[in-house]
Amino acid sequence: APLAQALSQVASYGEVSCVYCIEPTLWAQADAARQHYHFTLECLDDLAQQLAQCGLELRVLVGDAAQQLAALHQRAPITRLLSHQETGNDASYARDKAVAMWCSNHRVLWQQTPQFGVQRGLQVRQRWATQWQHFMSRPQVQLPPSLGARVAVPKAALPSADNLGLAAHEPLARQRGGRARGLSVLSSFTNQRSANYRGGISSPLKAPTACSRLSPYLAMGCLSMREVVQAVRMAAQQAHTPAYQRLGLNAMLSRLHWHCHFIQKLESEPQIEWRNMHQGYNGLRENDWNTAHFNALVTGQTGWPMVDASVAMLKATGWINFRMRAMLVSVAAYPLWLHWRDVGIWLATQFLDYEPGIHWSQLQMQSGTTGINTTRVYNPIKQAQDHDPKGVFVRRWLPAMRQVPDNWLFEPWRMPPSVQQQCAVFVGRDIPAPLVDLEQATREAKQRLYAFRRQDHVRAGKADIIKRHASQSGDAAAAARRRTKSGANAVKARASQTTEPGNTQQSFGF
Repeated sequence: APLAQALSQVASYGEVSCVYCIEPTLWAQADAARQHYHFTLECLDDLAQQLAQCGLELRVLVGDAAQQLAALHQRAPITRLLSHQETGNDASYARDKAVAMWCSNHRVLWQQTPQFGVQRGLQVRQRWATQWQHFMSRPQVQLPPSLGARVAVPKAALPSADNLGLAAHEPLARQRGGRARGLSVLSSFTNQRSANYRGGISSPLKAPTACSRLSPYLAMGCLSMREVVQAVRMAAQQAHTPAYQRLGLNAMLSRLHWHCHFIQKLESEPQIEWRNMHQGYNGLRENDWNTAHFNALVTGQTGWPMVDASVAMLKATGWINFRMRAMLVSVAAYPLWLHWRDVGIWLATQFLDYEPGIHWSQLQMQSGTTGINTTRVYNPIKQAQDHDPKGVFVRRWLPAMRQVPDNWLFEPWRMPPSVQQQCAVFVGRDIPAPLVDLEQATREAKQRLYAFRRQDHVRAGKADIIKRHASQSGDAAAAARRRTKSGANAVKARASQTTEPGNTQQSFGF
């Protein structure tokens, strides 16, 4: 949309220049990772090719955005700056404020276009779902096929990940960036893989293909939310689409709605990136940091096989499915009793599809600091029994577990010495023992959380959180009626609850 607007105004305002700015300050933030940067470079290469076909050149600048705009302005005065709205981390918010100040001082009109169903300046959630539906139903913006002769794509000398100080680790099997790859993933999902979506997204074995795998392309902007929503809707409405596949497509539509619902929280309250959403929970975990627990988590040495296997997969691929993400945060928050902020920073660097608005809302929700959500505690032993009963996932990612007998697979630390000797796998040498007793540590964590929750000032603060962040029942119910009538069924009826439904972890990693 910004490019189309710029091209429509070119007769009045002159030349259109397409600019992307690599900002070292943003890449120096704790939530930035090498995989994010290389994915971005792949996206820029693809974008440059697309623009070249339209006769436009992508100019990639390096440095502070406001300073780079000032340098451009000196060479050729800027009259309009057009971009999409961004709901990013605090550093990007500070950048936006600096750019806004520069534009104001130099009388440059900055036109920002919404890219998701996120509303800037929103105070309460009433009618949010209705407006989301309207936004997603609008026609997609079309660009002219060509603006002239194709231009050459110059190879810019861009800073390396080392130059930007990004940590050396990068998942070897991560997804690659660019709109062309994103469209291919979208096509394969709507045409084929969505048939396995409902039954496969919870399984760490099936999820890599059953899930849409669109999240990094949405996070980076290779695909627009509106085109994904409309593509999924269209596939669901095709007469030849089998009923079971239609169910998967409609389930995906509900996740797309929740995607924007959670980003809206950070847009409305940027402080939830580093501050408890419900400040009545201040002091719950802040003074109990345990470095040994954190190190065990991030190195995949907790001793709980399902947890450690998920960490191993995440390090190798940059992705795990929503249920394993929820389990990791739950284990961190309850039996390990770790604060969500440090765990969230680590996970942000590990998730290729890191989307701040979804990420920090989900971290707080799973850690019990929103004040409006039901406490969700995922038992890693039960998760293994339910979703990896034969140990295929665990043995794939934890080689030492391949020799452990099935009877001891979910709790290998309980193996008698004779069994350890027989399978040549020793607890404490080949596989770690859990740092805490799972049942006892979880019980104590719940007791501490509930003690906070029972306090009068915590109860009193809940209504304000609901007003600012929860889905509003009347609006969601009306939207559900319209969807039922139209057959789109984008958001399930449970979205009409005052607080988010119990499985909203599906909003990230879809």
